[in-house]
Amino acid sequence: MSARELVVLGTASQVPTRHRNHNGYVLLWDGEGLLFDPGEGTQRQMTRMGVAAHDLTRICLTHFHGDHCLGLPGVVQHLSLDRVPHPVTAHYPASGQRWFDRLRYATPYHETADLREAPVHGPGDLTAPGELPFTLTARELSHRVPAFGYRLSEPDSRRMDPARLAAHGIAGPDIGRIQREGELRGVRLEDVSEPRPGQHFAFIMDTRLCDGVHALAEGCDLLVIESTFLHEDAALASESGHLTARQAGAVAAEAGVRHLVLTHFSQRYSDAGAFAREARSAGFEGELTVAEDLTRVPVPKRRS
Repeated sequence: MSARELVVLGTASQVPTRHRNHNGYVLLWDGEGLLFDPGEGTQRQMTRMGVAAHDLTRICLTHFHGDHCLGLPGVVQHLSLDRVPHPVTAHYPASGQRWFDRLRYATPYHETADLREAPVHGPGDLTAPGELPFTLTARELSHRVPAFGYRLSEPDSRRMDPARLAAHGIAGPDIGRIQREGELRGVRLEDVSEPRPGQHFAFIMDTRLCDGVHALAEGCDLLVIESTFLHEDAALASESGHLTARQAGAVAAEAGVRHLVLTHFSQRYSDAGAFAREARSAGFEGELTVAEDLTRVPVPKRRS
């Protein structure tokens, strides 16, 4: 299993179909497991994909429409049933606290898991410096109810070059020392390493075009974005607070996204290929996936 990959559990909007479950996505990232928008059936889809409750470290809800959160009660109770030993942090719009409370305690159960509530009050960082090897941020979206998108950003670093280290006689503990201090015996860190760009991931669900969409998508290696409608229904998309595949493709093209994942499809369409064609027509030339249930999408390899 890749250390960094998206596990797609469900891709339907509003109503599940014979071939698409309600929403559900798990981002596995170097030992962290972020569950986004667990709709109904999420537990079963996790089981089918080999994702255990122990794999989850964070739960991120974009908003409180049912197709994005009605799977939460089962997931929360599963954490306690399996006695997950580590804390699991839950992010969600703070304005929906009453809905979160109802979902968390939808039925009686023996609560043993350490589920830590971290509601999102506005745009900004959700993690403290050094808390994780990446920064998790939220940005406001434009939907019919308060909604946020999420972005994971890894800081830039440097890749040590074994040949250059050897040429300068740097080995063992001295490697860590030059990484920390930036210089050792007149040798600079830049002399024995190469830039290592950080990777970026964003998750954007129900929204119209807005500043938050563009900010979240900027420079992403992997962008998961809703494309509920096709362009022929652009007016309906705007009215209901959604994007079209053409709009999603244009956002990704402008933002320099490397791999675009379209999802959250209306049941009115039978030709999934139409979403890819529209995204391409908007100028997106990177890697493109029209998401299907029960698939895995690896995060692209680092830029050289």
